[in-house]
Amino acid sequence: MVTLKDVRSSPIINTFIQKGNEHLGVMGYTDHGQLHLSLVSALSKDIMIKLGYDERLAELAGIAGYMHDIGNVINRIGHSQSGALMAMEILRRMGMVPEEAAIITAAIGNHDEGSGHPVNEVAAALILADKSHVHRNRVRNPDVATFDIHDRVNYAVERSTLNIDENKKVITMELVIDTSICPVMEYFEIFMSRMLLCRRAAGFLGCEFELVINGVQLL
Repeated sequence: MVTLKDVRSSPIINTFIQKGNEHLGVMGYTDHGQLHLSLVSALSKDIMIKLGYDERLAELAGIAGYMHDIGNVINRIGHSQSGALMAMEILRRMGMVPEEAAIITAAIGNHDEGSGHPVNEVAAALILADKSHVHRNRVRNPDVATFDIHDRVNYAVERSTLNIDENKKVITMELVIDTSICPVMEYFEIFMSRMLLCRRAAGFLGCEFELVINGVQLL
């Protein structure tokens, strides 16, 4: 079996991730490198385990989380679909069985809010993990005066956690936002479509989705 450890140590995967993140940096995007991918990978796997899915499916979620932004090496536009095709071929060459590669490919191809859907459990976990990583540690622009709205919203988030209550079947995204940097309305301006996708993803996993900002439940 192809493991998460195998994927994390793959030179071709890590090179594409590194170069894709460099390309996004040139265009002014927030960080999509090792920090982001490692967090999303671990959280995708953790969501599956906490909700009672088997260890192998959780491992596939971890792999999808680590590889989900690999398509950025080609172009940001359509990166979920290009990344899915890249992942399919890379995993095939690594010897992954088609049934597992298909699950991961579908998850990567559906993680973006522009065209994504929680088509399987791994995709749902990936969506939730990816969209929950909003934090100032993703901002690369050192000049606060030139922040765009994405930099401003991410920089304003001091803490972001995704809590899984497996007993009550509730998934809660909790954010602490410095409103002197960014009003809560700006968060919704760019992230509302992501939160709606998270709600669909939680529903696919048989859970309710809640969004709590500064102690106030908004969804």
